[in-house]
Amino acid sequence: MVKAVIRLGSIDDVKDFVKKANTLSYDVDLSLGKYTVDGKSIMGIFSLDLSREIELTIHSDSPAFLDDISGYVVKK
Repeated sequence: MVKAVIRLGSIDDVKDFVKKANTLSYDVDLSLGKYTVDGKSIMGIFSLDLSREIELTIHSDSPAFLDDISGYVVKK
């Protein structure tokens, strides 16, 4: 499992993130406080407060996805 903190600041950022996440064979979760949503669900992501930093959990030991979304990563 790999964790990072990301920021998705616009609708286009969310669309791009979901498009990239949907290419993965493993799960990706986004958490904000007590809420956790599927990182492959555009509707789930839009239910979060996108003005804040979001915790990303990648259910794989490979951090390669972080390279694909490096523009959204605030801290690893």
